Amino acid sequence: MWEKVQETVSYIKNSTNFSPEYGVILGSGLGSFTDDMQVAFTLPYDEIPNFPVSTVLGHKGALVFGTIGDKKVVAMQGRFHFYEGYSMKEVTFPVRVMKYLGVEKLIVSNASGGVNPNYKVGSIVIIKDHINMAPEHPLRGKNDERFGPRFVNMSEPYSRKMIVKAKEIAIDLNIEVHDGIYLGLQGPTFETLAEYRMVKILGADCVGMSTVPEVIVARHMDVETFGVSVITDMGDEENIDTVSHDEVLEAAKKAEPNVRNLIKELIVRY
Repeated sequence: MWEKVQETVSYIKNSTNFSPEYGVILGSGLGSFTDDMQVAFTLPYDEIPNFPVSTVLGHKGALVFGTIGDKKVVAMQGRFHFYEGYSMKEVTFPVRVMKYLGVEKLIVSNASGGVNPNYKVGSIVIIKDHINMAPEHPLRGKNDERFGPRFVNMSEPYSRKMIVKAKEIAIDLNIEVHDGIYLGLQGPTFETLAEYRMVKILGADCVGMSTVPEVIVARHMDVETFGVSVITDMGDEENIDTVSHDEVLEAAKKAEPNVRNLIKELIVRY
């Protein structure tokens, strides 16, 4: 893993000569965030050594390098999911690469199903904590101390300082935000009604199929992390019948301008 990461980092540095401070992982329907960047370089995943390739509709599949304000940013247009058939080490490989390109702060976005009755479709949720229920752990196997410790302290998976700053920005921009706990499952099926109930009983507010492994690996390497989720469907009796991937993308698209502004301002001001 170490050699692969260094080989990929070396290729990217030679191709771009760019050292980003911020990494952004763009989830379903949020790919056009890069329109807010002064783009300097774009590298398609299939040109990058050792990189997986995104297979999900709505995920474009490129690393985009550029600036927002005076901050240097690398954005992942399209992420990798365990349900696509990748191992967790492949899913999180780009996070390792980002760290060694210079990234100190990671912003992760996703679409999720809501179980908190205070949410509605289109709600923006700042993730304050997570519950990992994926069947594979990204740190399973021999630990390489060069990346981080064997046992990672997960008392603050999502940066409290970044959360406070994001809430201040939301007030300034008049964007309604909630906070909540995200539960990560494998997918790719949407949850059954009984599973949505389970999510709620376990103390989570929303559920999805990404983000948790990426955040675990970021914290393994001591990268400060912020997560935001768009509620694209509600897991209750009234709404469950109509949930589809097209609906999820449509709901994410409607919330996208506010999420984009929030993330952009967080990068500029934090």
